[in-house]
Amino acid sequence: MRLTVIGTGYLGATHAACMAELGHEVLGVDVDPDKIAALRAGQVPFHEPGLPELIRKHTATGRLRFTTDHTEAGAFGEVHFVCVGTPQRKDSEGADLTYVDAAFAAIAEHAAEGSLLVGKSTVPVGTAQRLAGTLGVEVAWNPEFLREGFAVEDTLRPDRLVIGVRSAHAETILRKVYEPVLEAGTPLVTADFPTAELVKTAANAFLATKISFINAMAELCEATGGDVGVLAEAIGHDDRIGKKFLRAGVGFGGGCLPKDIRAFAHRADELGVSLAFLREVDAINMRRRDKVVELARELCGGAVLGARIAVLGAAFKPDSDDIRDSPALNVAARLRLDGADVTVYDPEALDNARKAFPLLGYALSAEEALRGADLVLHLTEWPQFREIDPERAASLVARPLIVDGRGALDGDRWSAAGWHFRALGRPAPVEERPRQGL
Repeated sequence: MRLTVIGTGYLGATHAACMAELGHEVLGVDVDPDKIAALRAGQVPFHEPGLPELIRKHTATGRLRFTTDHTEAGAFGEVHFVCVGTPQRKDSEGADLTYVDAAFAAIAEHAAEGSLLVGKSTVPVGTAQRLAGTLGVEVAWNPEFLREGFAVEDTLRPDRLVIGVRSAHAETILRKVYEPVLEAGTPLVTADFPTAELVKTAANAFLATKISFINAMAELCEATGGDVGVLAEAIGHDDRIGKKFLRAGVGFGGGCLPKDIRAFAHRADELGVSLAFLREVDAINMRRRDKVVELARELCGGAVLGARIAVLGAAFKPDSDDIRDSPALNVAARLRLDGADVTVYDPEALDNARKAFPLLGYALSAEEALRGADLVLHLTEWPQFREIDPERAASLVARPLIVDGRGALDGDRWSAAGWHFRALGRPAPVEERPRQGL
């Protein structure tokens, strides 16, 4: 089929490349000429494993093209996917639909008769119905469920497809678009507009709740001397609960979960339904960042003024260069404001971090960041950091003190190498506690 993808950011570029991989002819559309020029050259302005190769493969064959011309897109596409952002509004917790409304209006003006406009953006419930009522074209909703670092896999081999439609015609078209995926056995959930919109926000709210639940248990363990790692293992054996998203740590960030749960609660308020628990989910998440700052002060003798602190991680999660609402950079910036000399290392996100936090120090390797450090904070769960040799690391630092803010390091191995090892929600080794400041 001939598909257009309106918006070529993270979601749009991924969707466009993957639709070409499924065999469709695809035209990506964006108002940013620099972004279009880069994509035409096979350059992706963010880190996502496997995506640059896919874009270069299909631009070379001509199956994937890019343009800034909505008139060209309207004439080309049988199906138009809208994949633009919905950031948090500046004046409230609600979602800013400026880009969604503009994208739908622009392509609707030029879309050929009988074509289908499909929203993939995460939007407040009621958006699809409003657009369908005002644009005079057929609309459907097909929420995305991408994980940064696994976006290509999640598009080509998703665990489910959800489509919100109001006609058999729209369902037939979307079944044809995703025919290879459906033939591979992917479950398809067909829903009405409001349900399709709610599925995405409900999924994100549930995942955020699960993360904050185990972090609340970490707070209880810190107050009682319990071990949240053992607790999580025990409850995770219950298949009704499961082990995923039960690792206590510094919490979630990124461009989706934080703003999506706030927008979800805000929209529920507008509809007269209370999702107040999501605000507590948000609060618990932010308190974990406070705890890391508190631990840093404690380990530095009560204050971090003048301390040299190495921060391992800048991206909000591994396999990404996305620093939006990054817990690692939030903690690093707060310690810098407290007078610490902070050096950050990340395998992919340094350029983005430098632009957003120019007052922090940056290293080109983990070893460089560790050299002379009084304290090490492990705040992004890159696999490279789990492979660091604790004995080698101990020879580089001024003081062997480390806080594992992701619960991912082998504490016994680090302790055996002479480190004072702390992890959120786990008891401190009393005999190793630092007894004096710097």
